[in-house]
Order: sequence, then structure tokens, then C-alpha cells
Amino acid sequence: MDDLSRFCCLNPSCSDLGKRGLGNLTVTARYGPGKSRRMLRCRTCKARFSERKGTPLFDARLPPGKVNDVLAHVAEGVGTRKTARLTGVHTDTVTRYTRLAGDHAAERHDELVPFSPQDR
Repeated sequence: MDDLSRFCCLNPSCSDLGKRGLGNLTVTARYGPGKSRRMLRCRTCKARFSERKGTPLFDARLPPGKVNDVLAHVAEGVGTRKTARLTGVHTDTVTRYTRLAGDHAAERHDELVPFSPQDR
């Protein structure tokens, strides 16, 4: 049985949008290399989406380990060209994943800030 408690519906018109652990998601299919990725379906709104939707890995062509290497170098402050050289990817690829990760981080920040503790 798949643990889907960390996922939520991503359909903006769904009443369960962003609510995790409701048990409203099911795995409808597996795809990708070795059938390792899951296609999820919301029982509430009937929407289907990849488990990677909304993450920097969505529609990624690089293996996840390579993406993590690229983003780890960027997080350490290594420049685009040097990161490309060290990881063996094109500079445009480094830029694309940096933008995707930055957009994802901004969305996560905006989602979590309303729940930050109040200053006293």
C-alpha cells in the first residue's frame, strides 16, 4: 500500500486543495523509468496528476540524483558555469532547474508563512 499522506490535491477548484492526509488520493497508474512514478487521482474532484507536479522534478529529463547535485551546487553558491562543468550538464539546464527550484521555494514560503509563530 502506498503512503500518500504527504500529497494533496493540486486542482484549484477542488474543495480539498492543499489538504494533506485526507485519504482522498489514490494511485491510478505508474509511469516513467521502471514504473517508479505514480499518477494520483483525487476522489473529491476526480482530477489526475503526477506525484511530481508542483515540484522542480516535474517533467524532468535528468535523473533525480543529477538534479539534486545541480541544486546542491547552486545552494552552496557555486556559479552557473562552474556547476555545469562539475555536474556535466549544460549551463541552460542549470539555469532552468535553478529557476524551477526558486519558484517552488517561493510557493512553499508563501504557503507556510501564514502558519509562522507570532513575534512577541
